[in-house]
Amino acid sequence: MIPSPPQGVWHLGPLPIRAYALCIIVGIVVAIFWGEKRWVARGGRPGVVLDTALWAVPFGLVGGRIYHVATDWYRYFGEGRNPLDALKIWDGGLGIWGAVAFGALGAYLGLRQQGIRAIGAFGDAVAPGIVLAQGIGRLGNYFNQELYGRQTDVPWALEIYQRYDEAYGYSENLGRSTGQVIATVHPTFLYELLWNVLVAVLLVLLDRRFRLGHGRVFALYVALYCFGRFWVELLRADSATHVLGLRINTIVSAVVLLAALVYLWRERRGREEPAELRPAGDPEG
Repeated sequence: MIPSPPQGVWHLGPLPIRAYALCIIVGIVVAIFWGEKRWVARGGRPGVVLDTALWAVPFGLVGGRIYHVATDWYRYFGEGRNPLDALKIWDGGLGIWGAVAFGALGAYLGLRQQGIRAIGAFGDAVAPGIVLAQGIGRLGNYFNQELYGRQTDVPWALEIYQRYDEAYGYSENLGRSTGQVIATVHPTFLYELLWNVLVAVLLVLLDRRFRLGHGRVFALYVALYCFGRFWVELLRADSATHVLGLRINTIVSAVVLLAALVYLWRERRGREEPAELRPAGDPEG
């Protein structure tokens, strides 16, 4: 059995240190660092990924929260709910599709401001880092004891402990563990983490072998991630919005997977020339 952490929040005086937030930050740093190295290796100007991240990251965080609130609206609206809780980004998390969509919009605006039009090439450079960052972020769900799967007795089952917080009482997410196991479940956070690492490796190998470009690495990332996410969603047991009897993220994964495959099929082959990755008039372009 895999034990859950005893808590997901530590306090330095009045300052709460949240494992979820730390995992998100580490993932962002890894994605920027790796994306920068890949961008420069493809012929891009140094510093572009960091400058673009200053646009993409805030947009992605806002978009991720909007998607989460929109798909889990019952948590924040209705009788006995406080709509202001929707602003608490640390409570309930982020939706990946909103984060990717809004993050892509932020990246587009950031690149345009720098005079760079090779949007697809930028996506290809950062794709492996993004999916690895998603895997790192899943560790935050582990610390929060959330987004786990159905009950099971497999040897690698995750133990969910009862926790106690002086302000909120007994719960699964808040406070410290009492040591009482209330369920053993599929560690879906771990399934997705391992799948994301595998996808990152596959993207690098396939990009190196076939010299992918024009956004095809990014599309491949989306397709592979969706394939894995589809099956993980079928194992999840937490509350979620359902459409036609299916979790909404299952449906979104299937639709986005098909769209990514269409893009892969229709987009032209080959990779951009280094000069295409630089602003017009760049002396090195």
